[in-house]
Amino acid sequence: MAGNLNFLSKFPRNCVEKALFPSKSPCFRSKGLKWISYIQGQTPEPNRREYFYYIDHNGMLFLDDSRMKNFTSCFKEKKFLVFFFQRLRKNETGRYEDDFPFVSPCGRERNYIRCDDVPIVYTHTVSTPEGEFFCHNHAGDDLKYPFNPSQIYMSITTGRIYHPTSDQYQQVGLIQSKTAIELSKLFQFRNGEDREPTHILWKGVEVELDRSYMLYERDSR
Repeated sequence: MAGNLNFLSKFPRNCVEKALFPSKSPCFRSKGLKWISYIQGQTPEPNRREYFYYIDHNGMLFLDDSRMKNFTSCFKEKKFLVFFFQRLRKNETGRYEDDFPFVSPCGRERNYIRCDDVPIVYTHTVSTPEGEFFCHNHAGDDLKYPFNPSQIYMSITTGRIYHPTSDQYQQVGLIQSKTAIELSKLFQFRNGEDREPTHILWKGVEVELDRSYMLYERDSR
């Protein structure tokens, strides 16, 4: 449930929560001028359960209402992560679309997802007989996408580095900070340090970065 409840901001939050949810313990937080509330496992209609998740900038998956979001509280079971991310898609359910822009359906369950940046976060590369791949979201080598060094993109606004991902996610994938730092050491800036990189020295080979892809300025979206 999400709505414009800005008028409630004049009252103490604990009083508002007790008045609206006297017998349950919802997540209740402010986003801009909207108050967003939900209950993990809520049933808005028969045979439908809803859960809410959060993906941080390192690609770790948490229950959205977890108070502590760190390595000890994230989901680590690889089979679950593969199942979850293989079903992830844009949220077009008509519910929570603005606040949880992605969803991972599982039978009668809907798992709504919001992100620090984008849902796919690349953690490392792996070489196979089929080629090089970027692995993502801490599922080992079980979640991966073909890696093309010419399609690395660095935002000059945030300094974050991205790479294409499957059309299923309708987004680019973020490269985890640790890996991004190592990649940034290989960049060449032939148009000046205040501009985006033009080349990357990948495995001793100078690779020109795809200019048409880098013109996609995701920060303006």
